[in-house]
Amino acid sequence: MSNVIAVIDYGMGNLHSAAKALEHVAPDAEVVVTSDAKKILSADRIVFPGVGAIRDCMGELKRLGLDKVVAEAAKTKPLLAICVGYQCLMAHSEENGGIDCLDILPGHVRFFGKDLCEPSEDGEDCPVLKVPHMGWNTVKQVRAHALWEGIPDEAHFYFVHSYFVQLDEPSLLVGRTQYSHTFAAAAARDNVFAVQFHPEKSAQHGLQLLRNFVSWNGQP
Repeated sequence: MSNVIAVIDYGMGNLHSAAKALEHVAPDAEVVVTSDAKKILSADRIVFPGVGAIRDCMGELKRLGLDKVVAEAAKTKPLLAICVGYQCLMAHSEENGGIDCLDILPGHVRFFGKDLCEPSEDGEDCPVLKVPHMGWNTVKQVRAHALWEGIPDEAHFYFVHSYFVQLDEPSLLVGRTQYSHTFAAAAARDNVFAVQFHPEKSAQHGLQLLRNFVSWNGQP
């Protein structure tokens, strides 16, 4: 049985490391980095990565006609969205003065803010937190999902972001992380699974998530 995995290329993702990680966990799969709509929609599974400013991401998606491709993929194929790719699935982002996104999942993208701190348990100390949120943090698995298979609860994943997703439907939440705010580190609906962290940079647990994805049939 063939397993073609399309990594959507719209010039705004860490495509090389994502593709290499997929090839590592699925050596028998065909990993294609492409902006061709037909190739993307004919693939068995689709990865929607993203880094950088969301205004640029949305601009390139629309310029290339890939906004419609992502919307179609979200209806028909197992789809993994990563970082800004995840944020693009929401209705709107506060970044760049406010940007309308793809409105595939009900939610909004919020700025962490300035002068963040993490209150201690005794309430006395409040160490200052840097923005962007960069580095390793734990993900609490809110509900079971096929892509969590073999990954312990509270496993560490690698994050790099200044904006976070706030879901409008709590039922979509599958993983949460604390960084001053509690935010939606992972969301899922039907054949869509989306994460704020970078699985391709998250060592064994990230590779396990990708391994789960390349054999996922789109069911929770």
